[in-house]
Order: sequence, then C-alpha cells, then structure tokens
Amino acid sequence: MLAVLAAAAAVLAPAGPSHAEAAGLTSTEVTFTGNGGVVLHGTVLARPGATGRRPGLVMLEGAGNRGRDYLRPDAEAYARRGVVTLIYDKRTAGYSLLHRDYSVLADDALAGLMLLRARPDVDPARLGFWALSEGAFAAPIAASRSEDVKFLITVGAVGTTPAAETAWEYDEYLRHAGVTGAVSRGLREAVLPAAVDAGLFAESGFDPAPLWRRVRQPVLAEWGELDRDSVPAESMRIMRDALDAGGNTRYKLRVLPGVNHNLHVTAAEGFDRLPALPDNAAEVEVAWMQSAAIVDAGATGPALPAEGGTPASDSSAAAVGPAPWYHRTWPFLVTTLLLLAGFLAAPLRRRGGRTRAVWLTRWLAAAGPAVVVGTLAYLMFLLATAGKVTGPLVLGRPVPWLALELLTVATTAAGIAAAVSWWRSGRGRRDRVRLGLSVGAALLLLPWVASWGLLAP
Repeated sequence: MLAVLAAAAAVLAPAGPSHAEAAGLTSTEVTFTGNGGVVLHGTVLARPGATGRRPGLVMLEGAGNRGRDYLRPDAEAYARRGVVTLIYDKRTAGYSLLHRDYSVLADDALAGLMLLRARPDVDPARLGFWALSEGAFAAPIAASRSEDVKFLITVGAVGTTPAAETAWEYDEYLRHAGVTGAVSRGLREAVLPAAVDAGLFAESGFDPAPLWRRVRQPVLAEWGELDRDSVPAESMRIMRDALDAGGNTRYKLRVLPGVNHNLHVTAAEGFDRLPALPDNAAEVEVAWMQSAAIVDAGATGPALPAEGGTPASDSSAAAVGPAPWYHRTWPFLVTTLLLLAGFLAAPLRRRGGRTRAVWLTRWLAAAGPAVVVGTLAYLMFLLATAGKVTGPLVLGRPVPWLALELLTVATTAAGIAAAVSWWRSGRGRRDRVRLGLSVGAALLLLPWVASWGLLAP
C-alpha cells in the first residue's frame, strides 16, 4: 500500500523547468513523494531531439548520502545513449549512520519510477533500476512489489550481510595501506560485534539472498575487476545461486576489467573513487536494455562479453560473530564507567614523603581517561570510515593506534609504581581507598584495551 501511495504521489508531483546542459543533455529538476510523505528532489537527464519512447532508468545511490551529483557522470553516460535517467537525493528523514530501512528506500525508488513512467518520452516496457552497492539491497525489494519494474541493473551488489561485507572490506583496505593484521582482526572480532550489539550498525544482519530468489525481472549484475568493497567473487556466487533457485533464467553476470567498485576508472588498483568513467561506459548495458530479453519472457537477450573473468579479490567474507559478554552493552558500560571513576578519583594529597606516589596518581588521573576515551573514539572512527583512513604508520600500525598502545603500557606501569611507592612510605588509611581505585583502574586498563585488539602482535 505504501508503494502504491508513493507512486501515485510521484505522478502528481510537479516537474521543474527543463533547460539545455553544456554536455548536450536536457536537465529537468523534479520533486516526488516517497515513503511516509517525504519529498525527494531529483534531476531527469535526457538527450534532446530524440523522438519516440525511450528506455527509462532510476538510479539508486550506494551507502551514505552524497547527493544526486555523485551519480551524475553515470547518469549522463546513459542519457547520451538515449536513456531517460532519474537521479535523486536520498532521504535524510529515517536514513542515517545508525538507522536505515531498505524497505523504505525501495518505496522511494518506486515513487521515482512512477514519475518516469508518467513521462510521454519513456517506454513503460523498458523501465527499470540501476542500483549501486547498498542500492542493490533496496532494488530487488522494489522489483518484487511492482510489475512496472521491467529490469534491474546492479553495480557492485553485495551478496553477504552488511556486517560480513564491512569486515572483509576492513581487511582489503588495511592490507593495502600496509597496516598489520592485528588492527583488522581487532575491528572484525571485537569492534564490529560490539557495535552490532549496541545497535550502532544499521541493518547489520540484512540478508539479500532471499530477495533475489523472488526477482522475476531480467537482471544484469556487474562488478569491477578491482572491486575492493563488495566481496565480489562471493557476491556473484550468492546472486547466481539465488536467481537460479527462484527460477530466473534471464540474468547476466559480468566482471568489467580495470574498473573499481562503481565501475569507474581507478588509479590505485580499485582503492580510490575517481569520477571518470571508461570510454565505453553504458554501451553494453543500454544494448541489453533495448534487447528482447526485457520484454519477452522467453528470450535470453544478446550474448554479453564475459569481460575480466574473475575479480582480483576472490576471498570470501567470514560471518561476524556475536559480541563476547564483556563487550555487550551493559557490561561494557559498567566496566568503562568503573575505569573512568577509578582514574578520576581524587589523587593523593601530599603528606610527608609520599611525593612520588602523589605525582603518579595525578598522572594516572590524566592519562587513564585519555586512553579510555581515545581508544573508543579511534575505534569508532575506524568503524565509521571502514578502515579507509589510517594516516601515517609506524611498524605497520596507525600512529593513533600505536600511541594508545604505548600510553596503555605506561599507564599500567605508573599504577604499579604508585602502589609500590605508597607501600614503602607507610600505610596511610586515609589514602587507601583513593590509591586502590587508581591502581585498580590502571591494572584493569590493560585487559580492557587488549580486549579491543590493541596490544596484539
């Protein structure tokens, strides 16, 4: 019902003025209404002067919210070859780093599809989706909801769960950057499971395979040979098995040589995001869209070149296990608060000869919280950037990671030294609780930091 309402609203939504673009295309600003009444803004690109009805394409963005211009080079490539193409800004209401719903995104895509379907220059029999990466989670949901979806083109589709794909992606990018395996193990085995348990990883366990088993429309699934994001070899196998299990024989799987995750030109073996496309971008795809395979259920379509063979990254993604008990939300919060409380307990006051113990506990009050907060902040940074931003390395470790390790060791050593100094100078009962809290926190800090993967060889 939501999809029907969204589609109806899209047809009634006003279109902005059309004007000629420098690239030789017309660009029309449009608005349409998606799931829940959210107004979405987009641009329709078309080749001027073309006659008759032409194929229509709605482009679905990957993860994040970069805006429609991120897909504009791809949209222009299709529009120049005669396809009426819609790009639009992904919703911000109900979509964030911590929350997203692919069913909602599917309704938004269907609303955009109905906007194109209402245009007199679009052929309803050749109308479909182009979905990049995360967009390929929403596209099959939309296809299962409407017969108006005549085909699907996916780019860098992920066949595993988002959590498993992210862990695999960590390994790829960190290994390429020269980072030791201890960092990626810590992220995969400790940080990711804890983030999932805390609800900080939206749709972490989403399984796309059952969706593809329900797709009956023709599918053209493409991956770049140098795709470092989507677990391409395994994702191809999962999609092929799912489509076969659903009885869909009208699909093509292709690996394109020399391009990255979004099928763009790469200058860094796929570990970059350049806007440039190869010269033949959209050529084969448009020929497939115009083939009999789209409108004739008995046709298999043109023979597409099996370009590239296999992806350069052919490993599989391991499932992300559950968080250990000490990283689950409540134990984690209790442990972290105990650490901070212990370090921030009032440092010893100077009495007689205990000057060294006083200095050490004051140092603990500053260094201990810095390690705790710094560790959590840096691990969240690595999680949010999928390990793609590491900065300078020393001994195969990012400088912040190494600094936290060294500071942890120094803090633990300072706690032990403070205890020894206090013991040798006499047992003052007034200081016993304060010192015990500081020293206890320093001793607990070592296993706490190690549990996140730091200090591993």
